[in-house]
Amino acid sequence: MCTLEKRGNLFILTLTGEDDHRLGLPLISTLRATLDQIRTEAKPGSVLITTAHGKFFSNGFDLAYAADKNGSINIPRLREMVDGFKPVISDFLTLPLPTIAVVSGHAAAAGFMLALVHDYVLMRKDRGVLYMSEINIGLTFPDYFMALMKSKITSPIARRDVVLRAAKLTAEKAVEYGIIDSAHQNLEETMKAGLKLGEELGSKKWKGEIYADIRMNSYSEISELLGLVENFKSVIPAKL
Repeated sequence: MCTLEKRGNLFILTLTGEDDHRLGLPLISTLRATLDQIRTEAKPGSVLITTAHGKFFSNGFDLAYAADKNGSINIPRLREMVDGFKPVISDFLTLPLPTIAVVSGHAAAAGFMLALVHDYVLMRKDRGVLYMSEINIGLTFPDYFMALMKSKITSPIARRDVVLRAAKLTAEKAVEYGIIDSAHQNLEETMKAGLKLGEELGSKKWKGEIYADIRMNSYSEISELLGLVENFKSVIPAKL
C-alpha cells in the first residue's frame, strides 16, 4: 500500500503498486500509522515528500467498496471512509515538519485533497489532472473538503471551476490558478525538484512544533473545523 524511505533528513512516503491508490479503509489506516511514525521520528530539518507509483497519485475513495449490488452508493460505507479520512487531514496539518506532494499522476476527489493538504504541491506536466468529481457523480462535499479548499484555493474563480464545473486541471492550469507551486516535464524532473525543495527547507532546521503551530493558524478555516485552532489560537499548544 505504501512505503516509507529515509534519505538523510527526508522522509519519502510512496503509495505503491500500479493501481489507482483508492483511499479505502486499509490505505487510510496505513497512512495514519505511517504519519504517526514520521511524527515520532521527526527532528529539526526533517521534511516529508509524498508521491505514488503508477498512473494515479490517488483516485479518491474506494467507491467499489461503497457501491451496492445495484450500483447505487451505500451511504454508511461511504461515510466510513469520509469519517476515516478526516483524521488524515488533521494528521498532515499537525505534522511537525514541512510537507511536499510530488503528484505523479491523476489526483481526484479525496486524492486531490491528499495532495492539497501538503504545504507544497509539485506536479508533472506529461500525465495527470487534478479533479473534483463529486458534482458529476451526484455527491456533496464533506465539510472538511470544502474547508480545505477554501483555505488552499483562494481564488474564487479557481475554486468555482474546481467545485462547480468539475474542471480537470492540468499541471499548467493548476499553476495558473495558484493551486500548485510548480509543473515539471515528467515524473523524474518533478521528483528531482521535490528533493531539491526538501533539502532547501530542511536546511532551515525549523523547530517542528513551531512550524506546525504556524501552519495550523495559517489555514484557519480547515483548522477551526477540525478543532485544531480557536479564535486564531492553537488548541494544541506549541512547546516554546
